[in-house]
Amino acid sequence: MKNATITALGGYVPTSVLSNEALTKMVDTSEEWIEKRTGIKERRIAEFDQSTSHLAAGAIKDLLQSYDVHPSEIEGVILATATPDSLLAPTAPTVCQLCELDNAFGFDLNSACSGFLYALTMATSMIESGRYKKIIVVGADKMSSIVDYNDRNTCILFGDGAGAVLLEAIESGNGVLNSILRTDGKGTESLLVPGGGSKYPASAESLISGKHYIKQDGSLVFKKAVAAMGSVSRDALTANDFDSEDIDWVIPHQANIRIIKAVSDSLNIPFEKVKVNIEKYGNTTSATIPLCLWDFKEDFKEGQNLLLTAFGAGFTWGATVLTWGVLRPSKSHNYQGNCVEATI
Repeated sequence: MKNATITALGGYVPTSVLSNEALTKMVDTSEEWIEKRTGIKERRIAEFDQSTSHLAAGAIKDLLQSYDVHPSEIEGVILATATPDSLLAPTAPTVCQLCELDNAFGFDLNSACSGFLYALTMATSMIESGRYKKIIVVGADKMSSIVDYNDRNTCILFGDGAGAVLLEAIESGNGVLNSILRTDGKGTESLLVPGGGSKYPASAESLISGKHYIKQDGSLVFKKAVAAMGSVSRDALTANDFDSEDIDWVIPHQANIRIIKAVSDSLNIPFEKVKVNIEKYGNTTSATIPLCLWDFKEDFKEGQNLLLTAFGAGFTWGATVLTWGVLRPSKSHNYQGNCVEATI
């Protein structure tokens, strides 16, 4: 059986920056309080006419422009997102069209902040089955489209962005080793956008009452995230006969620096092994883990073991253990710092 291995990465973040200073002029807060409580210094915000499909396409185009892979080789796109362009039709087909992926199927997957891990696990199974050889997994969210910028409990947390990986069938010991995914529907009411779906369809009342904005019980989510990410990570290590010492890098969901540090402590993994970029992007939901992989890809060496873990609305959570492989040969990069000006 061939292993599913990450062989290329791409990322996209909008050019517009929303700083902590700017937020202090919008809600009752301070730069010091935001950074101390969340670890966030700034976040990227998409333009009004940029949708999630544009963000996802930007990340995929960066991947295709940066590595020796042709669009015709891509057989599938799994888009993890909590903010699709619309409820119907799915967003992934639009992304495939924007990227000229004419030979690829495409579908959306919504598991909130855990979405990328869920999509990565699904793509891994499809490749291990032998039916597919190259699938792109992309996490993308325009969180600014569902954030109430009068609510200081949520508006300080979220940003927009997208990250993508090419998962490929490789005959080696590298690749995704195992994933453990969990859900608990009791947490649904603690983190959600109440309106706009079939339960509370969009209406004048839902707009007036703000049901189309994200609502969160921050204290409960914090406690659940620390416990769940720590527990599922230990389960994933045990399933692979690994100890904490066997992990070279941890790539956690970038929700809150205090959550990240607490999970690191619970696993007895030095914080120096934990990759963090929350200060630049905030919580980009489905995009946090792939953006982290993209940002720090130069640090990962063949044969190193990575632990990916996330927690999100639903509640959903999970952990994936993988051994880093060899990336495809690179082409000329299209970077401007940490922002990719991909043509979309």
